[in-house]
Amino acid sequence: MSKQRVKKEPSLFAQVVKTGIIKSNLIPLFAGAMMALYRMNAPFSEYIYDLLFAGVGSALIIGAAGAFNNLYDADIDAIMERTKKRPTVTGEFSNASVWTIGISFTLIGALSLYFASPLAMILGLLGLFLYIFPYTMWTKRRTIWNTEVGALSGAMPPLIGWTAITSDLNDIGLWALFIVMVLWQMPHFYAIAVRKHDDYKAAHVPMLPVAKGMERTYKQTQFYLVLLVLSSFLFIPISYFMTGLAFVLSLIWLYMSYTSYRKKDAYGWATVLFFYSLIHLTILFTAIIIYIGIQFIF
Repeated sequence: MSKQRVKKEPSLFAQVVKTGIIKSNLIPLFAGAMMALYRMNAPFSEYIYDLLFAGVGSALIIGAAGAFNNLYDADIDAIMERTKKRPTVTGEFSNASVWTIGISFTLIGALSLYFASPLAMILGLLGLFLYIFPYTMWTKRRTIWNTEVGALSGAMPPLIGWTAITSDLNDIGLWALFIVMVLWQMPHFYAIAVRKHDDYKAAHVPMLPVAKGMERTYKQTQFYLVLLVLSSFLFIPISYFMTGLAFVLSLIWLYMSYTSYRKKDAYGWATVLFFYSLIHLTILFTAIIIYIGIQFIF
């Protein structure tokens, strides 16, 4: 029994702090930091500790957001098939334990971000606030625009990475990453909402496909994908490589959405969009990191 418990606890803990979300947000964070180094023409070696503090602090803050979200959403998580086995629903983690994790992660994460820079700490806590209050506690259960509100919090990692290096917030490189990150989230989360339509409907969560149907969801997805394609041109003052890559990746996504909507059912269309969204974000931000890293080497 003891061996079984040892294997089980990390899995439960990972569900509480949502380690998958933590991992996916670290790439945009480091892209933001690398962009700042590139625009400042600053040596990477002088900012290693700042990057480490920013990475650790952001991971802890995002983990705290996951813990608080699990606490507040336990009632609707119990209804939805994909979330009904979360430890905050089954009782395998007590509420007191999750509160302890959330508060301790917030405090330690904020301290770690402070060591990167005070502005990084402020933005990290702002992201946590936006995720808990305007998104989780207010808009998620009340309006179809909850995705847009949540996207503001979800786009904080590049800002945190940037401010770990510099406090200058006027650079186009920073805002290009932020805007791309905001726009990327809408088709990504609409796809999730379509794939989990029955769950959200049962829990009375007004996600766009539940409240307005597939036709509206498709049109709104296309609208944001067009904006995502256009946002590629924000990279022109920085790099033609970044501009071209962002443009091609986004245009492929727009085309795939258009063609698959006509060939597949709603679930199939959403599945295509969801998996390509992961490819899009990973390739774009990883390529930015590598491209900038090569500039430093050569």
